[in-house]
Amino acid sequence: MAVPCVQEVLPPILDSSSEPPPLFDGTTRLYVNYQCPFAQRVWIVRNYKGLQDKIKLVPIDLQNRPAWYKEKVYPENKVPALEHENNIIGESLDLIKYVDSHFEGPALLPDDPAKKEFAEELISYSDTFLKGVYTSFKGDAVKEAGAAFDYLETALHKFDDGPFFLGQKFSLVDIVYAPFLERHQIFFQDVWSYDIRSGRTKIAAFMEEMNKIGAYTQTKCDPKLLVEYYTRLFLAQK
Repeated sequence: MAVPCVQEVLPPILDSSSEPPPLFDGTTRLYVNYQCPFAQRVWIVRNYKGLQDKIKLVPIDLQNRPAWYKEKVYPENKVPALEHENNIIGESLDLIKYVDSHFEGPALLPDDPAKKEFAEELISYSDTFLKGVYTSFKGDAVKEAGAAFDYLETALHKFDDGPFFLGQKFSLVDIVYAPFLERHQIFFQDVWSYDIRSGRTKIAAFMEEMNKIGAYTQTKCDPKLLVEYYTRLFLAQK
C-alpha cells in the first residue's frame, strides 16, 4: 500500500527575478514545473513513496527561467532535475527509476520477471506513444492518434487482475502514462469533442483508478492552462 499522501502547501514558482536556493548544501531538491508532464512523473513517485520531507520541490517558471538554473544547476535548462548527494540527475524516465531505487517507500517495480519485462517494454514504448499522439495534432488527430491509444488499451489487458498496467500493482508504468493520458483526454475533449476513453474500457477504468490516488491527484495540471498551452504549441501554425 502507498504511504498516506499528506496535502502539502506547494512552494512558490521561481522565475528570473528569484534568488537560487542554497545549492548543494545536502538538501535533496526536485526541480519541476507544475504544468510539465515529464516533471509530474517524478513528482508522483516522490509523493507515493512518502518522500515529501526528504525531497523538496523547487518549481521553475519555464517561460521566464532564472538564469542561475542553467548556470548553476542543470545546463540542459529543463525539468525535471534532481539535486541529490551533490549530483544533478535529469530525464524523467531515468529519474523515476532512480528515486524508486535510491529512497525508501513502496517499491514501484515488480519482482515477478514477466511483469518486470513487460514494465520495461512499456516504459521504453512511451516515447513512441507520445510521438504518435503529438504528430496526430498536425492532421486528423482523432483518427491518427487512435492507434496509440489502442496500443495502451491492449496493454492494459495483459494482466487482467486489476486496473493498472501490471494488474493489481500500481507501478512506474502507470506513472509514466497517467500524466499524458490526463492531458490528452482534456485536449481532445476540448478541441475535437472526442473522449479518448470512448470504446476503451480499460483506459477508462485506469484513469478512474488513478484519480483515487492522492499522490497523483495532488500533481494534476490546470486544464485551462493545458488547453491554452497545447493550442499555442501545436495548433497555432496549423
